[in-house]
Amino acid sequence: MSTEIQRAPGQPEAFTLHLNKAAQRALPWTGAQDAILSDAGYAVAKQTISGWPGYARSPLEELPGLAADLGVSSIHFKDEGGRFGLGSFKALGGAYAVARLLQSEMGKSLGRAVGMEEVTGIAHPDLAGKITVCCATDGNHGRSVAWGARTFGCACVIFIHATVSEARKTAIEAYGAEVRRCDGNYDDSVREAQETATAEGWFVVSDTSYEGYMDVPKDVMQGYEIMAGEAFDELETPPTHIFLQTGVGGMAAAVTAQAKRRWGAKRPAIILCDPDQSACYLESFRAGAPAAVHGDLDTLMAGLACGEVSALAWEILRDHADAVVALTDDAAVGAMRRLARPSAGDTPIVAGESAVAGVAVLTLLMADAEARDMLQLDNHARVLFFGTESDTDAELYERLVGMSAAEVRGSTG
Repeated sequence: MSTEIQRAPGQPEAFTLHLNKAAQRALPWTGAQDAILSDAGYAVAKQTISGWPGYARSPLEELPGLAADLGVSSIHFKDEGGRFGLGSFKALGGAYAVARLLQSEMGKSLGRAVGMEEVTGIAHPDLAGKITVCCATDGNHGRSVAWGARTFGCACVIFIHATVSEARKTAIEAYGAEVRRCDGNYDDSVREAQETATAEGWFVVSDTSYEGYMDVPKDVMQGYEIMAGEAFDELETPPTHIFLQTGVGGMAAAVTAQAKRRWGAKRPAIILCDPDQSACYLESFRAGAPAAVHGDLDTLMAGLACGEVSALAWEILRDHADAVVALTDDAAVGAMRRLARPSAGDTPIVAGESAVAGVAVLTLLMADAEARDMLQLDNHARVLFFGTESDTDAELYERLVGMSAAEVRGSTG
């Protein structure tokens, strides 16, 4: 059986599907993986985040009209657009990691264990105020880190790369962070953030991991699992397929980890979704090892414009992600419009350009008999998507969809 198919190179409907030969449902959840994401860590994250002001489960929308149109049994879409008012799921990761870092650093200063309630209540403003957190971002993660820094009383500097929009820069600044624009792509901004933090004595709160930087990203990913746990708890029947947009892979690894620990060898099929201009998981699965994608990574799916996989995410997805599909920007825009103007009876959904890769990929695959067979996608498939952002760049969203977010939300399916 072939492990890869390519369709219509250079065309809007183009895609590449690659099976991950290393993944098997029966592979165990290893000790190394449990040291990254665990049931114990999930319990702490859930207790902490569910206690924050404004916490509420994000909606899990069932889309029977879309399911019927595409020829699958059911579709559920976890809509993260309203999470803590930030427009994306990222507060679950970045802000949680800021809180955990402050808890650790203040404990060192005080010479005792610091409770999370002391962090969230800003019980030690003098200590918190001496700490500066920073990160590189395409937009949403930086907004989350800035929100966490403001919420918990520390300083914040955010690094953005050359193509991050001014709207996203302004949104980060609204939370009181200093924003510095760097030359190059996302991976260049990651390196600049780390170099500056090392020189200044700041603390990097990144959603990617690399050699010498592994601890904080575990907290980021552990927070992301809350989103997966909420969805899995609400579903009466487990999904058969979960489609996950990648970027560096932290979100995808978190959802995959929750699925694997919960269902073991009966876990759903995990399909990763890469922008074709920054398809680092496609290249890594082809190589059987992390492989970087170079260049400007110029994709409309800005939150996924990453050329290097996270080392921690790779440790999980190498074993437990079954396939990756690379898709075009045009396919993503089509999915945004389809969710905004849904099939009869479905709830209209505002989903930003980095939230819809899974919907776009399923649409492409269901129109291709070989791809459907390769992934066992048929009228019995129960599909789950995670819509990780809303209109985080409102002007861009309206230009792409032809409706504002308010117009979409005010319409009926």
